[in-house]
Amino acid sequence: MCYNDGMARRPIPEENIRNIQKSRRSYYITLPIQIVREFRWQEQQKVVVEKRGKEIVIKDFEK
Repeated sequence: MCYNDGMARRPIPEENIRNIQKSRRSYYITLPIQIVREFRWQEQQKVVVEKRGKEIVIKDFEK
């Protein structure tokens, strides 16, 4: 049985291409659900965002 919530899935090669979006004071991107599940991240989890040259690295926040 296949459930479809009306949203089309992107083709596999485009799955990791994301748009930058803007809220009131910040910019944000959505992460692919496969990556979030692989890292077992949860909603409201703290992460660290670092700039490395021309790349952005997102990793778990460690206390």
